[in-house]
Order: sequence, then C-alpha cells, then structure tokens
Amino acid sequence: MPELLLGGISLLLLLVTAVPHIRLRWWLVRSFEFPRVQIAIVALLNALAVYFLLDPGHWRSVAGIVSLITLFVQVGYILPWTKLWPIEVQNAQNPPEDQTLKLLVSNVLTPNRNAKGLIELIEANQPDIVLTLESDQWWGDQLDAALNDRWPHSVRIPLDNLYGMHLYSRLELTDTEVKWLIQDDIPSVHTYVTLDSGARVRLYAVHPRPPAPSESDKSLWRDAELLWVGKHIHEDPKPSLVAGDLNDVAWSRTTRRFCRVGGMLDPRRGRGMFSTFHANYPFMRWPLDHIFVTEHFTLVDMHRLRGFGSDHFPILATFCYRPSRQDEQPTPDATEEEREEANETIQEGKTEKQEK
Repeated sequence: MPELLLGGISLLLLLVTAVPHIRLRWWLVRSFEFPRVQIAIVALLNALAVYFLLDPGHWRSVAGIVSLITLFVQVGYILPWTKLWPIEVQNAQNPPEDQTLKLLVSNVLTPNRNAKGLIELIEANQPDIVLTLESDQWWGDQLDAALNDRWPHSVRIPLDNLYGMHLYSRLELTDTEVKWLIQDDIPSVHTYVTLDSGARVRLYAVHPRPPAPSESDKSLWRDAELLWVGKHIHEDPKPSLVAGDLNDVAWSRTTRRFCRVGGMLDPRRGRGMFSTFHANYPFMRWPLDHIFVTEHFTLVDMHRLRGFGSDHFPILATFCYRPSRQDEQPTPDATEEEREEANETIQEGKTEKQEK
C-alpha cells in the first residue's frame, strides 16, 4: 500500500510540473506556474519518504527517481530568486540622495478597512512614491487625508471592481496619463517622475487581470497588458520602472518574456523571492507584487513590509538612478520570434472579448 501511495504522489507531482509547459492560456494550466516552491518541497518530502519507508526494489527506484526529477525541474525555475544566484541589479555604491527613488507598492484588498495600518507603514518608511492597488473611493479618502500634505502629487483612480489605483508622490509627476491598455475596466498609470537632481525617469503602474475562475478563464489579457508595456519600453527606450501587482509570479513564462521584450531587470534575482501573497497562509505564498527597472538603476535596498489586513504584504524598494553604471548590467533581450509572438498576443488581447 505505501508503494502505491508514494508512487502515485510521485507521478502526480511530475504531472503538475509538466502542465505549465502546455502552450495553452487556460487559467487551470497557467495556475500551475505559481506554486513551484510548494511543489518542490512536497517532491523533496516524498523522495525522503520513498527512501526511508519503502524496501529496496523497483517501486522505490521509480518513485524516488520521479520525485527527484520533479524536484530538480522546480528548483531550476526558482533558483534565480534565491541568494545562490548572481544578482541581476547591482548594489548601489554611495548613492547620492538626490538620485534615489524609494517606492512602496501595496495591494490593499478592497474590503480591508485597516487604512491606519498602511498609513503607519508609509509614515515609518517615508517613501518618495506610494502606489496602492485595489483602492476604492473609501481607501482614496483615507489616503488623501493622510498623505496629501507631504505627497502632494497624485493620481486617483477609485474603482469598485478590485482594480482601483492610487499614486501619491513627494516628487513631481509630469506627462501623466491613465491608460486602459487591453480591457476597458483595467487602468494603468504612465508618468514621468522628476528626481531631486532634476533627472526624469518613467514609471508604469500596472495591475492586470489574473487568470482565475472568478476573474478570467484565460491569461490572455494579463499577458497582453504586460507585453504591451514591455514593447512600449523597447520602442521608446528611457530609464523606466514598472511596478504593481502583476498577478503573475517572477519565474513564469509571461513575466520572463516581458523582461526580455522590455529589457527589464528584476532586483530580486540573487536576493530572494520577497513573496507578497498570500499574507495569511505562509505555505501558500509567491511573489505577485513586482518592481522591475531598466539597466539605468542600481538597488539601494528592498524589503517586504509587515501585513496590515490585506492578503498582500507591501513591498518597499529604493533605487539609485545611475546611468553611468548601466554597462555593468546586461540587458535582457528578446528574439525576433518572441517579439512577433508578443505582438500577436497584444493584438489578440485587444480584439478578443472576455466572457462575462
């Protein structure tokens, strides 16, 4: 009986490891890209159970090998987001204060009403820019009252559909646009931020719709929005940051392709996962909230902040705008085939309507 149980678990883990390699955008297929850490842990435990609980023989050999294959494949995906991997965004060296940008990103969870908890985090960390996702009119009212004096530059998009967005900045914002890139109920903010030194950098704030039963049956619209941003950065290259709840993990095919298409760097590579979701379930966490940068930036520091009632932890990162060091950071680049596929995905996302 233990042979059948452990053997069945080994085969099941290998199956769910193989599913994301299917070139389909169904939410059920794409969802298996998320729990790679959890699958790796279960595969390791299963391999140990096979070794210690089964007698030597055919069953133990096959079940053990299958579990180890699953473990090695999953670790191959997540290893770049551990300290065992070389860092991608270089550490800042004696960063000038007038060239730094501190950004706090937080999905507040619309029904959560602990605005005080988030405001205390903002006051304690004093970011230059605060970006909130899922913020409705109530959240906007609380944040306005607390932040308007010291973060006077703002963009407000209060919505009740879980895709509201508020941006507050101590630094001047210019050429600001609210765009509805792929779907007419999903906003994004595109703006320029003027640093204290006078340098201007571009910021994209995004929160695409996730592939999930209650949201959309496919990942098409999320993928299209991310790739649209990446394509725009490639076609109009400027020092840029992309921040928000991407509803995708750092190691997914889509996010990695977005980085190659846009030439974006991930400051978590070589430093850790900084998993922000789910705040209430430690074993079921993965990195959904992201800040990507072009090669013009180095990293001062990055932290996941404490929870305040949302299902996401806030994330805080400080960057230094140092274009003189951009040659130290190799820029990811997409192949022509990947760019063609990105264009097709964007066009398909714009034309195909989601079933309500």
